[in-house]
Amino acid sequence: MAPHVTILLGSFNGARHLPAQLASIAAQRGCDWSLRVSDDASTDGTRDVVSAFAAAHPERDIRLRDGPGRGAAANYFGLLCDPDLPPGAVALADQDDLWLGGKLARALRRIGSAGSGPVLYGAEAFLAGETGKPYRRSAAHIAPSLENAAVQNLFGGHSIVLNADALALVRQAGPQDVPFHDWWLYLFLTAAGARLMLDPLPVALYRQHGGNLVGAPGGALAGLRRAGRVFGSDYGRWIAANLDALERVGPLLTPQAREFLVRYRQSTQKRGPFRAAALRRLGLRRDTALATAVYLVAAAVGRA
Repeated sequence: MAPHVTILLGSFNGARHLPAQLASIAAQRGCDWSLRVSDDASTDGTRDVVSAFAAAHPERDIRLRDGPGRGAAANYFGLLCDPDLPPGAVALADQDDLWLGGKLARALRRIGSAGSGPVLYGAEAFLAGETGKPYRRSAAHIAPSLENAAVQNLFGGHSIVLNADALALVRQAGPQDVPFHDWWLYLFLTAAGARLMLDPLPVALYRQHGGNLVGAPGGALAGLRRAGRVFGSDYGRWIAANLDALERVGPLLTPQAREFLVRYRQSTQKRGPFRAAALRRLGLRRDTALATAVYLVAAAVGRA
C-alpha cells in the first residue's frame, strides 16, 4: 500500500497561481494524498478554484475550511493543530509554487528510512519568476543546527514534510505567536531533538514575486536584501518572538536546547562588541561567513 500524507495549504487571494500548484499536486505519483486548504477570506475566487479542484478529484479527500484571518503563520498553525487532522505524515504547500514530479514520494521515502522519532524534512528548490520559469536553484551553505535556526530559516514551507512523531510534537506545543510558521517548525523541532533532513535535490519551482513574504536565499542581490533586513527592526523582533515562544515550550526541549536558551539570554544582556562576541562564542551563524558577520555587526549595534 502506498504511504499516505495529508497536504496542508494555507491560501489568501491566490487564485492567479493556485490552479498550477493544485495541478502539480494532482500529478504526484507513488503515494496516497489528501488535501486540506484553509482560506483566509479570499476575495479573488480562490475558494472557487479549490472547490472546482475537489469536484474534479472525487476520489481524493479534499477539504476547504475558513482560516483565522490573522496571517499566514496563524493559518498554518490552525491546520497543523486542527483536532480533526488524522495522524500520520503531513506536507506543507504554498499556494503559488509548482511541485516537481515525485516530490511527495521522495520525501516519504526519506523520512520512512529514518526509523522512529520525530523527523523534519525539507528540500532545495528551483527559484522561478512570476511566470514559473526557473532561473536558479536554491542552495543552503550550512548544515541545519540550533545555532543556525535561532537566526535563520533553512526549511521553506514549500518543501516541509513532517512525520507523525514530529507532527505530534508540534501539536503538543500548540499554536505560537511567531512571525513565520516554517521558521518555527525548524527552530522548535531542532530544539526538541528531531532528526533534520535537508534534501539537496530540488523538489519544486519556488515562485519569486511581489507577494512573497520573505523570498528565497541565494544570489548577490538577495544577499544585499537580506543584509538590509538584518539591520532593520523586523529581524530582531522575529528572533525575539521565536526565542520567547521557545522558552514557553521549555519542557518539550532537550536539555542542551534549554541550556542554549539560558546562554543566549545571558549573551543578549551585554552591549556593543561584548554582545557580538558572546553570541559568536555561542556559535550563532547564518548560511555564509559574510551573512554571519553582518548578523554579528547588527547584534553589536542592538539590531539583532
